[in-house]
Amino acid sequence: MKFPRSSFLIFLSISLSIVATSWSSSIINPSKVKQISWKPRAFVYKGFLTDEECNHLISLAKSELKRSAVADNLSGESKLSEVRTSSGMFIPKGKDPIVAGIEEKIATWTFLPQENGEDIQVLHYEYGQKYDPHYDYFADKVNIARGGHRIATVLMYLSDVEKVGETVFPNAEDLSRRRSMTSDEDLSDCGKKGIAVKPHKGDALLFFSLHPSAVPDPISLHGGCPVIEGEKWSATKWIHVDNFDKILGSTDNCTDTSENCERWAALGECKKNPEYMVGSPEIPGSCRKSCKVC
Repeated sequence: MKFPRSSFLIFLSISLSIVATSWSSSIINPSKVKQISWKPRAFVYKGFLTDEECNHLISLAKSELKRSAVADNLSGESKLSEVRTSSGMFIPKGKDPIVAGIEEKIATWTFLPQENGEDIQVLHYEYGQKYDPHYDYFADKVNIARGGHRIATVLMYLSDVEKVGETVFPNAEDLSRRRSMTSDEDLSDCGKKGIAVKPHKGDALLFFSLHPSAVPDPISLHGGCPVIEGEKWSATKWIHVDNFDKILGSTDNCTDTSENCERWAALGECKKNPEYMVGSPEIPGSCRKSCKVC
């Protein structure tokens, strides 16, 4: 049985549209990325998410929001603090095809494995709510045990904000670059304290909390400025130096958890980066076998 030519062309058009849609989630356009700082390393991708993707994440989060918490520097446990006054929730990886597509797109842009990432956290800021300057890498040993330090953060803006709510890096160098991108009149007093990024729906901010040597970068200090008018929705993907999905609690501490451990050890990383490579008796490192400490 032959299809009429017109029917075949319609079928072909629909098929190509479906294929294009399935591929579009992971296609990255470098021309849309701008470097906003080199110390710390920070970049903004204009239009990283579509309006549909932004709206979908918000719709998943709205009924599940709870007051945001911070990690205690000693115990690593989550606690409420006036440092952070937003509300939020986590969306499990692969919850649906749209979330899975966003996860894939993040991995493609950052060149970091999906398994190294935490679940996406959606955050909601209302009038006056903010997140004081903080680091995304950890000060406690408990959180480092799973996947090591957070090496990178992808902060996706899910809505426009009527007035301010910037992300600011108060310790960032080269303030002249900030002034060339955004006039001081467009920033709040909070945003003027460093290099600032104004939230725009669909944009994404990528910054690194560790140096390429995996040593924490204190210049990566950042905060969320208060919202003065409107509301702010954002989604955060924290990415670790190692697999965040692996199961903790193995009794065999004389192991390597990465196929690169032997090479890293040969390059001297056991001494340069002992926290990750060797660890401690309570929290073993990821390359104890190659570092010959057991």
